Amino acid sequence: MIAKVIVDVAVNQTDRAFDYIVPVEFQEAIMPGARVTVSFGPRKVQGFVVSLDSTSDYDATKLKPLYDLIDLKPPLTKELLNLASWLKDETLSFHISVLKSMLPAAMRAKYHKTLTLSEARKSELPPGLQSYFIKSNVIESWEDWRKSASEHEKKLMMSAVKEDVVLVTNRVKTNETKKTQSVIKLAVNKEELQTAIDHLSANASKQRQVLEYLYEFISEGEWLPVSELATKTNVTRQTILQLVKKQFLIKKDIIISRDPYADRDFARSNPLPLTSEQETALMPISEMIKTGKHATFLLRGVTGSGKTEVYLQAIDRVLKQGKEAIVLVPEISLTPQMVTRFKERFGSRVAVLHSALSKGEKYDEWLKIREGKVDVAVGARSAIFAPFENLGIIIIDEEHETSYKQEETPRYHARQVAIKRGELYQCPVILGSATPSLESYARAKKGVYQLISMEHRVNNVQMPEVTLIDMREELRNGNRSMFSNQLLEGIQTRLSRKEQIVLFLNRRGYATFVMCRDCGYVAQCPHCDISLTYHRTSQSIQCHYCGHSETIPGVCPECASDSIRFFGTGTQKVEEELMKLFPDCRVVRMDVDTTRRKGAHEKLLTTFGEGKADILLGTQMIAKGLDFPNITLVGVLAADSMLHLPDFRSAERTFQLLTQVSGRAGRHEKKGEVMVQTYTPDHYSILDVKQHDYLSFFEKEMVVRKQGGYPPYYYLVLIHVSEERLDKVIAITEKITSFLKRELSENTSVYGPVASAIPRIKDRYRYQCMVKYKVEPKLTHVLQEIMKTYQGEMARTSLTITIDTNPYMML
Repeated sequence: MIAKVIVDVAVNQTDRAFDYIVPVEFQEAIMPGARVTVSFGPRKVQGFVVSLDSTSDYDATKLKPLYDLIDLKPPLTKELLNLASWLKDETLSFHISVLKSMLPAAMRAKYHKTLTLSEARKSELPPGLQSYFIKSNVIESWEDWRKSASEHEKKLMMSAVKEDVVLVTNRVKTNETKKTQSVIKLAVNKEELQTAIDHLSANASKQRQVLEYLYEFISEGEWLPVSELATKTNVTRQTILQLVKKQFLIKKDIIISRDPYADRDFARSNPLPLTSEQETALMPISEMIKTGKHATFLLRGVTGSGKTEVYLQAIDRVLKQGKEAIVLVPEISLTPQMVTRFKERFGSRVAVLHSALSKGEKYDEWLKIREGKVDVAVGARSAIFAPFENLGIIIIDEEHETSYKQEETPRYHARQVAIKRGELYQCPVILGSATPSLESYARAKKGVYQLISMEHRVNNVQMPEVTLIDMREELRNGNRSMFSNQLLEGIQTRLSRKEQIVLFLNRRGYATFVMCRDCGYVAQCPHCDISLTYHRTSQSIQCHYCGHSETIPGVCPECASDSIRFFGTGTQKVEEELMKLFPDCRVVRMDVDTTRRKGAHEKLLTTFGEGKADILLGTQMIAKGLDFPNITLVGVLAADSMLHLPDFRSAERTFQLLTQVSGRAGRHEKKGEVMVQTYTPDHYSILDVKQHDYLSFFEKEMVVRKQGGYPPYYYLVLIHVSEERLDKVIAITEKITSFLKRELSENTSVYGPVASAIPRIKDRYRYQCMVKYKVEPKLTHVLQEIMKTYQGEMARTSLTITIDTNPYMML
């Protein structure tokens, strides 16, 4: 039997299946999708079996046998293997990169180096290293050895390795993915236990305490966690282990499942009565579920129109057919509220996958899916690869969100993967949003997707009134504060009425930059071409790209003046101002800095939801998924912060974000109001937010896109080149641009080379070129040629070339 294996070596020469003989001991268990360890050249690496065959095109006598079979049940299904083949071509990625991205991080291979002293050259080992090889010729972990070795010893070791006196072996180290718990039970019957208690020495009072507890409360054969027994009897684990040694108790380790929601009770909810709009929306979806056909629906429903209830009832129909469902929500709106709604409706049948879980928790949730213990997966982008085998529906909520696009290899978009899986399983795919991406809405208008519209909020709740506040006028009237007079009045009114307020500013930190008023010096990151942001809590200036941090200069490093001032506004500064203006108000701030710790996101929202805070202040993580009845005012502090970025999607993102954050106000009985502070009140993306008019915005933005030749009228490919030397980056980008212009057809435009919007990040210079096309049959082949040409150089030097066939970030 021959196994075709994709090995974990991501270079062009190895981006194909290699043949290995399957040893007799593995032949019964091995299946496509399983991970194996193989000998690849001089080392052992991990790989994935993509198929099995009885013959090989190569000389069978030269084939190596598989070294080890890691999985008895393959983590990847046959359908995911087919999907991986399609995705590697679609995203121009290595096959191994796609396969690894489909698995939870806890399952990905780690390597460690082992150092072995060569028997033949033992006498050549430097005296300074001999003490390490007295007991054995092997140092099991190079990483551990390095931690304790001196700099001199490290140099000696490197030269010994260079001379082949010490040999380095790379070994696969698989992560411990199981969580275990120690449990004990009685090794004797109750009579023998009583005798043991009577005969224990007076010094063993703690041991007697344990045995007496077990005699009274534990029946024979019952297992009890060691930690629980230690707590209940107020003894140490050591005391319990002494009793195991004395053979009164039996101890074993059992595997337990980590459940991140184990300590939460979810009250079961029933389907809600649907409005006529919801009924109309659900009808065509139900029809596709019933007939088992694939269709992609674009559900455009205003904020608060009840899209989630439509999703829940569609899933219910799927589950009744014995099928499974995947629901994707953007990472930042995977709020406890969203998870709670699914858990309350479907109970323990829901697995949740997102980045706030630990590696182990994610692995356990994934395992529940693979073992068929759950039939609904709710998660962020990577949950699209949930290993279900009988999918009945895929739902992408807030489908316009950029977080559905992966910005590392493989650069896939969850939407394109969802539609492909929908085709394979012949099931409906629902794309839901109040503000769909222009590409999706254009496809729906052309009939590629089926369009469903929901124009009204549930219970006919009115859309909030939006007021645009021209901050230029405020400046003319002498108001230099970050708050307009109108917004301050609005906050004061809501506080007096005991209502809640959401303030949105898409910028964390205290001040955007630090500048000298005398000479104009601005504190820059030494590793990136970007200014440093002032963070007051840590009294430092930080780079939000590479993490570089410095103490605040007391005087200007350029002219020694003490006129160093902070400019711009971040969430920290807003919080401080609010405390000055409204000393009694309680503020919850949510940004990257306050939600780093596990569970912080949930804790802050719970505080706000329980009415223990008056104002929720945050970045875009508060713009989605929140549904609190007492929010009556939403204030947007700098509506145009995203509008002037060098990105053709900036107007679209501004409109989407403002519409989303506006939708947090007045979702229930109380009337909502939105105040948008802006310096460009006449821009169509801001004017259309005032009218809640997506269709008007769509028409205007499509005209702009057509004139500029951008999606959805054209497809784009962005090629990024980065290196530590500027001259090299420019030279290579120029060569690539010339090659593209030469090889691609006349109707395809190639732009560049140009420096990226941020020309340097982490001491690497960045250049890019762009391809714009409608139909280009040679494109994939030409782009693969570029990667093949520079593969060797990328392996040898610090050169990096990335090709994004559907770019969402132009910076």
